[in-house]
Amino acid sequence: MRLATSETVNKMRILASLTVILAMTCSQALAEDWPTWGGPPGGSKYSPLDQINRDNVKDLEIAWTYRTGDFTGRMARYGNSFGLQAVPILLPEEAGGHLVFCNPFWRVIALDPVTGKLQWEMDPGVEKGLRDLQYKCRGVAQWHDTEAAPGSLCEYAIIQVTGDRRIFSMDARTGEACPDFGDNGELDVAPAIGSVPRAHDVNAIRTYFPPAVVGGSIIIGSVVGTKFKDAHAPSGAVHAFDVRTGAFKWYWDPVPRNPGDLEAANWTPESLATTGGGNVWTYMTWDPERDLVFLPTSSVSPNYYGVNRPGDNRYANSTVALRGSTGEMVWHFQNIHHDIWDLDTAPEPMVIELDWEGERKTAVVQLTKQGLTFVFDIETGEPLWPVDELPVDTNGIEGEQVSPTQPYPVKPPPLAKFVTTVDDAWGYTFIDHAACKAIYDKYSHGTRWTPPSETGLIIQPGMVNNYGGGAYDPERNLLITNARRFSLYVGLPPADTVDEEDARSPMAGMPSGPAGIMKNTKHAMERGPDKVFSFPETSPYLPMFSPCTKPPWYVLVAMNLSTGEVEWEVPLGVLDKSLRLPLPLKFGAVGIGGPMITAGGIVFIGATADERFRAFDIDTGEEIWSDELPTSNMTNPMTYERNGRQFVVLAAGGHHIFYPQKVSDWLIAYSLPDYMEKMRSQSE
Repeated sequence: MRLATSETVNKMRILASLTVILAMTCSQALAEDWPTWGGPPGGSKYSPLDQINRDNVKDLEIAWTYRTGDFTGRMARYGNSFGLQAVPILLPEEAGGHLVFCNPFWRVIALDPVTGKLQWEMDPGVEKGLRDLQYKCRGVAQWHDTEAAPGSLCEYAIIQVTGDRRIFSMDARTGEACPDFGDNGELDVAPAIGSVPRAHDVNAIRTYFPPAVVGGSIIIGSVVGTKFKDAHAPSGAVHAFDVRTGAFKWYWDPVPRNPGDLEAANWTPESLATTGGGNVWTYMTWDPERDLVFLPTSSVSPNYYGVNRPGDNRYANSTVALRGSTGEMVWHFQNIHHDIWDLDTAPEPMVIELDWEGERKTAVVQLTKQGLTFVFDIETGEPLWPVDELPVDTNGIEGEQVSPTQPYPVKPPPLAKFVTTVDDAWGYTFIDHAACKAIYDKYSHGTRWTPPSETGLIIQPGMVNNYGGGAYDPERNLLITNARRFSLYVGLPPADTVDEEDARSPMAGMPSGPAGIMKNTKHAMERGPDKVFSFPETSPYLPMFSPCTKPPWYVLVAMNLSTGEVEWEVPLGVLDKSLRLPLPLKFGAVGIGGPMITAGGIVFIGATADERFRAFDIDTGEEIWSDELPTSNMTNPMTYERNGRQFVVLAAGGHHIFYPQKVSDWLIAYSLPDYMEKMRSQSE
């Protein structure tokens, strides 16, 4: 037998190593893509890629950047523009392999995922400078036509929904319009929206989030702009259109105006005739194999006042499962009855796999603004962890029929405190504490479910989770989410006591703005964190410009959904860019957005007002890497692999709500330097 020389052995080792790398790459052919804004269609925001891991994440560096060219300076050219907040998606190689996202004016941009070079773009021509339109686009969707000839035009398509109520379908490889869809690739959905009951003000209905594409349907939600200040706001119906042709297929209204609907009997005829909202303004998720789309519905109109709409108001504030192909109701669960606190179901329902009573089970997880976590059987909607109906405060304003109970899961525990007392007043110094104590003494307070009053209410928690939602690791059964922990002020003064000039202000009814009159009611509404957490010039009481509750105000939490227990939590962010004095206090720098998880044992998250991007050890919560951004990432990061190299990508666009933070237009890709070269050298 002939023995191999040392040179031959080394060559064989190199070949074997490269073969392993190639095999891993091939086995991850599906894993390398990020097909929807949330990764898998179920929105778990989990990737099985592990090239970047806890041992080497410290070596991450910027691989490339791309700027959309929309912004300069501290604010956008248009004051109602929110900055770049899209989550990119990655197409499979056979669809062009591009990284695709949208700018705040809904321009679709396709980049080379390895270099960040522009491949193509499509500008839908949305009019700029409109006062009633918020310029923000949070992502696009893709679709594979399995009946199309391989390589044909629009075999793979990008679907874009614009804020001015249009849908565009374009070839994923080139950006060329799909000629069979609508009018040469463009569909005006205003006629379909206006044809449903209560869609009387189509101009108040806008679309900002990517659609769901399931069951041959493009399914779109909406923002109902007048909902929080008008009891008779327009319908918040969800609409579906044929993905090939754009033909209107079906709609589903969260206010059950169909007399045959079982929930219609729980509404009064008057409220069914006038109530709007309940819309899906945030991300949807779906299960293609089951032909299910999952909707997180919001509150009905108006947000803080329910005298005009007695009863539980189902299907508002719910997780709803519909057939994607037909719109048929499959199941629903309401997480708040008769919402008068503006507790929209903002996070997406996540489709997950978890270990449950000795079996592997598919479930749907719903995080909520109030900080409760519900886990449902995906087929039936039955809660896996039992849900109790607990008695709550019912002493609302005159005529308010507050629900006597609210749903409360026995596990996992709530992510924030549910009781507020005068002892919760907090401050850095005795001056801050005294100011906060005066605020807490002035207004009423109670539990999370204490109804808003005419004189003003301070309540905890204010808003725990928003549209960034959470991320889920199926190997560890861990749900990771960022959670806010500070108070909210709500007041419902009589309308005849409100200054009419202030009530006409664009900021009326907005957080920390003047009271805004709610049309078709006898009340106005004012709101804001603690009533004092606002711009420095309007907060004379607090030199340190901070909430009145004890920190941390923002945390990252890991919940084990198999045991129902919290495994760890850590403060998220520092205050060096939020305080009047730049102190690096680790109290939590509140932001918007959410996490992403990889099989490398890492939780990646921006979502902080301190303009940083961080990596945490998923097993311990230890912060193991961070990088300073041009401005904050106020959405979710994503990851993919190309040419044997893993990338992590995020939009650094900021958010106008966190003034004086910059609003900008950066897309940033991170990776490990020369990864393949390192693998080759290690094998020698």
